[in-house]
Formats: sequence, structure tokens, C-alpha cells
Amino acid sequence: MAQTIVEKILSAHAGLDQCEPGEFIVADIDYAMLTDARAPGAMKAVARMQEAPLHFVTKTALVLDHYSPPPHLEAAQIHGKMRAFAQQTGAQIYDIGEGICHQLLPEKGHVTSGNLVVGTDSHSVTYGAFNALGMGVEGTDLAAVMAYGKLWFQVPSSIRVELQGRLQPGVWAKDITLYMLGHLGADGANYQAIEYVGTAVSAMSIDSRMTLCNHAAELGAKAALLEADQKTLDWLKAHGAREPQPVTADAGARYAKTFAINVSELSPQVARRHLVDDIINVGEAAGQKIQAALVGTCTNGRLEDIRQVAAVLKGHRLAPGVRMIVTPASRQIYLRALKEGLVETIVSAGATFESAGCGTCISITGHFTPGDAETVISSANRNFKGRLGNDSADIWLGSAATVAASALRGVITDPREIDHVNWSQL
Repeated sequence: MAQTIVEKILSAHAGLDQCEPGEFIVADIDYAMLTDARAPGAMKAVARMQEAPLHFVTKTALVLDHYSPPPHLEAAQIHGKMRAFAQQTGAQIYDIGEGICHQLLPEKGHVTSGNLVVGTDSHSVTYGAFNALGMGVEGTDLAAVMAYGKLWFQVPSSIRVELQGRLQPGVWAKDITLYMLGHLGADGANYQAIEYVGTAVSAMSIDSRMTLCNHAAELGAKAALLEADQKTLDWLKAHGAREPQPVTADAGARYAKTFAINVSELSPQVARRHLVDDIINVGEAAGQKIQAALVGTCTNGRLEDIRQVAAVLKGHRLAPGVRMIVTPASRQIYLRALKEGLVETIVSAGATFESAGCGTCISITGHFTPGDAETVISSANRNFKGRLGNDSADIWLGSAATVAASALRGVITDPREIDHVNWSQL
């Protein structure tokens, strides 16, 4: 029987010739990840499994990224327990400031094509950018993985999305993901896998492909996957990944839904306050005043995004009354941005950098709380009410380019209107 990418990967890891949507299987895991946000539950579950040796723990990364840096004693104590656990068991640990889990796993060579990777965060779908099956699980699931290296899954059905054409200068992968949210809705791919194919995907950088897959979590997707091409293989080799085992869908594979998007016709998109799927063209929001801007998170904190911000702000200052913070997705990205002079350009324009981590995205650290009735434009993945710590503030979502253009003018702005930027060179 012809199979989709997710079906092929799950079949191979379950020791089966094939599997079908809806079927329950037990599959071998290639790598696992535990964040500090889910560590307490995982540690309690491990304590209840005292008789089970943690055979898989050396293929597990503990990432201190959500409480980074720890904003209170409880978080600091969680970090202390994670460090001690890593020292005792041999688990890989990435301490505060090293970066966001979904950037670190591929960046540190823990993910390769054909892998099955689980992590305690819904945005583990990001690993699909490398033709790997990444899925989010709970802390108790992760405890079982550390002990047995296996986990049960229900095989998801797949949606095939062909991205035709090529993005116009100033339009980015983020705009595709927002358009998808407007088209399908926040529950439009619940417990399904999305396969992205087409000329637009082939033209994308690895950074953009990670954004494309990452945002599938907001669609309710269990996974998002791309095929591996030479860009993928070169990137994996450069980052010390294990030998890739690329997986492609069979001709005749069955999909729950298929559709095509001509991205050549796409304009920058924004999500309006409180709803990730209330999507409009940026032009419809023109003139919406903002007081704050955020670029970063696991969705858009990569070097490509920081370059966009620097291109918009170079030689200029933020609009009066606007504050801006940039959070790189990893320490390595921050160091590269420093070497390229991007940090100096952005800071000179009046913005501020924060160390790599997730804290600002969900206001765990409290470093970027807006005031009452203030409007924030953000490149993050979610704009739920109270997401940044204040129910009385509004959050809009857009690409890093859209966020930077808006911060420059003080109102939500189409980045293509910033005439001193040659978007085709970025």
C-alpha cells in the first residue's frame, strides 16, 4: 500500500511493513527532549518507575529554555534538579541562555532525516523541516521514553499542501503560515500531519522551512514534514547530524485533504488580537498604532529574521513611544548576528536584545509585559489574550519584517513600503 511520509516513518520505527491512519502502534524513538516547563512532571514519573533503568536517557536532551533566566525560586529549584539529573544519568543538558529547544536539537546535530523525535512542547513539529517526524508529548510520556526508548502513537492522517510559485520580496514563510491559519482555522489540522511540497518550499532557506513547520502547531497538527533536498543534506552535514535517511511519500499515497496555494500572489499577513486564525492582509491593518514590538521565539528568532530587522532599522530609530525587544533562538545565532554587525545596527536603532530563550514569548520571565490598552506586534506563534502577561493588552502577529517595519513607523506597516530595504537581497 502506498504511504505518506508520516506513515513510512512510523512504520519503520514500529517494525511494520505499513501502518494506516487511526491505527495504534508502539514505535522506537531516535531522540527525545525535555524542557524545564515539563520537567517536574517527568521527574515525578521517573521517581515512580524506580525499577526501570533509564536506558534511553543518554539520547535525551534537557533544555532550560522556558524559565530562562529563572524568574523565581521555584524555577531555580527546577533547574537545579535538572542539572543534578543530567549529571547522574548522562543526559545531555543545555543550560539557560544556550537557546530554545527547537533550535538547539537540529543545531547541535541531534536530528536527521528519517528520525522520529519527541519533545515536551507542541512546537516539536519544527523538526519536520529536516524530513524528520517531530511530535510533542507530555512529561510523563517523556519519562517512559527515557526508560524504554519507545512510545505509543495513533497514526495521523495527512494533508498535502503544494506551495506553488515563489514568495515575492518582503513576503516570508511566516506569511504562508498565517495565511494557512486563516484558510484552515486553528483546529483545521487537528491530529493530522501536513506535508508541504512544491517550488516555493524548494526555494526557501532552512530558516524559513523551520518557520513553516513550526507554525503547524497552531493549526492543531501532530506533525509537519518536508522532503529532504540538497539544502537539507548540506545543512545537516554542517551541523554534525547522523547519516540522513530521507523519506518521500509514495505515488498514490492517500491524503485526508489536498490543496495548492500560489504563494506568488501572497502579501504580508497579520493575525489580529487574541486569535491566531483571525487573519487579514497587512494593508487592512494599516494605521493600527503600536507601542511595542517583539521579534524572536522558536518561530522567528533565527538569523534570517534578525537580518530582516537590521535591514529595516539600519540608520534609523524606532518610532517615538515604541519599544522593541529581539530574542535570538540560540546563543550561536546571537554570536553570528554579532559578527555580522546586526546587533549593533538594531541596538543603535533603540531596540534591546535578550538572551536566547522562551521566557518572553509566554511572559514567564516578565521581561516584556505591555501596559493596559497597549498594542504589541510580535513574530511569535501565539497571540492569545494575556499571552504577554496582561489581559488588557492586544497582540498582533506578523513576520519579523512586518514587526520591524511597524516598529519603525509606530503603526502596523507592510514591510514592502520601507523603500530603503532591498528585500530581494535578503
